[in-house]
Amino acid sequence: MTLKERATRLLLRNATIPIFAVVLVFFGFQSDAFLTPENVANIIKQSSFIGIAAVGMSFVLLTRGIDLSVGSVMYLGPLLAGIAMRELPIGVAGGLLTAVLAGLAMGAINALFIVRLNIAPFIVTLATLFFFRGAGTWITSSRQFDFDRSMLDFGLSSVFGVPLPVIVFVLVALAAWIVLSRTSFGRQIYAVGADPEVARKAGIRADWVRARVYLISSACAATAGFILIAQIGRLDVAFGEGREFDVIAAAVLGGVSLFGGVGTAFGAAIGAVLIQTVRTGLVFTAVNLYLQPIVLAAIIFAAVLIDGQRDLRLRRSRRRAIRPLTG
Repeated sequence: MTLKERATRLLLRNATIPIFAVVLVFFGFQSDAFLTPENVANIIKQSSFIGIAAVGMSFVLLTRGIDLSVGSVMYLGPLLAGIAMRELPIGVAGGLLTAVLAGLAMGAINALFIVRLNIAPFIVTLATLFFFRGAGTWITSSRQFDFDRSMLDFGLSSVFGVPLPVIVFVLVALAAWIVLSRTSFGRQIYAVGADPEVARKAGIRADWVRARVYLISSACAATAGFILIAQIGRLDVAFGEGREFDVIAAAVLGGVSLFGGVGTAFGAAIGAVLIQTVRTGLVFTAVNLYLQPIVLAAIIFAAVLIDGQRDLRLRRSRRRAIRPLTG
C-alpha cells in the first residue's frame, strides 16, 4: 500500500475529526460566545441523550442492520418506568432499571422477528416503530404523563459539577467501547458485519450476535429517553418522534458504516455531539429557521458520501489482498 493510499484510508476512517474541527472554527469565528466553556458544556449536555441512543445504534449498524424503532422505544420505555414508579415504591433508580428492562423486552421483539423469522430489519423496526408508539398512546389515551418531583431532582443533579446526563453518556460510551474493542463479543460483531457468511463458517453464531445487538440498541434508547425526561419531568405522545433519524445520522457522522464492520462507539458519541454543535452554531449565527434543516442535511449527506467511498475503497483493498496460488 502506497503512502497516498494509507493517508486516504486514514482520512476516510477518521473523517469526523476534520469535519468537527471545521465546524468549530467556522462557528467560533462567527460568534465570540460560541466556544465559551459554558456553551461547550451545554452542547455536550444537550447531545447526551441522542449520544446514548447512537452508541446503541452503532452495535446494530456494525452488523449491517438498522433499528428504526428507537424513537418509539425512547417514548414507551420511560412511560412504563413512570407507571411503575407511580404504582410501586421503587424510586428513580428502580424506574431507570424498569426503563432498561422495558427496552430489552422491545429489543427482544425486534430480534425475534429479524433473526428467528428472517424478516428484513428495516421492515420489522418500521412496524415496531408504530406498534410501540401506538401502545404508549393507548396506555395514556394521548394524555400527558407527569413524573414525580424526584425525577426532576435526579435529572438536574450533578456530580462534582458534571451534569448527570453527561456522566451517564460517558459511562455508556465507555462501556460500549470496552465491549467492542476488548471482548470476543465485540470481535464477533465486527466479523458478522464484515462478512456474515465467513463469520458463520468461522464458527460464530451470527444469529445470536445479531439478536443481542438489537437488545443493546433498545436498552440504550430506553435509557436515553429516561435521561431526557428526567430533565423535563413530563412525557407527551410526541416525545421521541423522528429521533431515530437523528440517532442514525449521529452514528454515521461518527464514522459507523451503514455497510457494517467499520466504526466505533466513541465515533457515534462524537457524531451526536457534532450534530448538536451544528444546531447550536446555526442558532448562534441566526441562520433562518427554514434553512437550518437543509444545512444539517448537507453535512449528513457528506458523511454518507464519505461512508460510501470508504466502503468502496475497503472492497478494492480486499480484492487486491487476494493472490493466486503459485508453485
